[in-house]
Amino acid sequence: MNLSIENIRTALSNGLLSFPVTDFDQNDQFNPRTFADRVSWFLKHKVSAVFVAGGTGEFFSLSKAEYQQIVSVSNEVIAGNNTPLISSIGRSIPEAIEFGKIAESSGVDALLLMPPYLTDSPQEGIFQYAKKIINNVGLPVVYYNRANGTLKSEYLQRLADECDNLIGLKDGTGQLHELNDTIKSIGDRLVYIGGVPTAEIIAEAYISIGVNTYSSAVFNFVPDLANTFYSNLRSGNKEVITSILKHFFIPFVRLRNRSKGYAVSLIKSGAELIGKGAGDVRSPLQMPTTAETGELKEIIDNSASLVG
Repeated sequence: MNLSIENIRTALSNGLLSFPVTDFDQNDQFNPRTFADRVSWFLKHKVSAVFVAGGTGEFFSLSKAEYQQIVSVSNEVIAGNNTPLISSIGRSIPEAIEFGKIAESSGVDALLLMPPYLTDSPQEGIFQYAKKIINNVGLPVVYYNRANGTLKSEYLQRLADECDNLIGLKDGTGQLHELNDTIKSIGDRLVYIGGVPTAEIIAEAYISIGVNTYSSAVFNFVPDLANTFYSNLRSGNKEVITSILKHFFIPFVRLRNRSKGYAVSLIKSGAELIGKGAGDVRSPLQMPTTAETGELKEIIDNSASLVG
């Protein structure tokens, strides 16, 4: 599609964002048919932008061939819908640039630059990593400020100054004092997106400092609830917000915190529970136990009355 930067910025500034899980079949191979159905289903549930091959989409477990399929299938489904299609890039600098070119040629509108893998690095090194990638891809880029890729405000300012195609910052730290510093320092040069796991849990704090939207992983299995929460957040309906947090998001986050990687694994489990299974997560992630899946079903069932 390759929408205009203004259209992309508008979509990222207002409206709920989400990342579809990546579909694998019983042989652990990418399933393009069910993935296409999933993206189409997303579009029917009022999502403002679709991020494919993201963290929830197990980006770091994908081969280059699978990535190519994912972005191509997604573009075929979304083409003509006017919803921005965004895909992840990252890993090594050469791989990130190569994946960026694949995405651009496949009709993707913008890129999400993921943190570098594994190695702890100094701020200047992370900055140079991000700068080289962003300046060598042809699409607008959102920088994911998280984990090994976390940059402080002054380095994010430098990145905004030196990379014309940097359009957004996705916060995965939850460090609101640092984020507020960044927002007040850089201003509307960038679009700001909430990106901590289960971002709804701190959405009220996000919105208070000017972060009007976030990515919702639970959209994969409770899209109506996710939209109900978001619309009431934006309208300031504290009674509904508190009820949904109390009866859905807080129990969900407590369950998610039982094991590392459950921020992804529970999403796939939830998709399975509503009849939209996408296969198991790939190692080193692990699926929830049978008992934990039962707990998740109870949380979903108990939250059904909160939609509307």
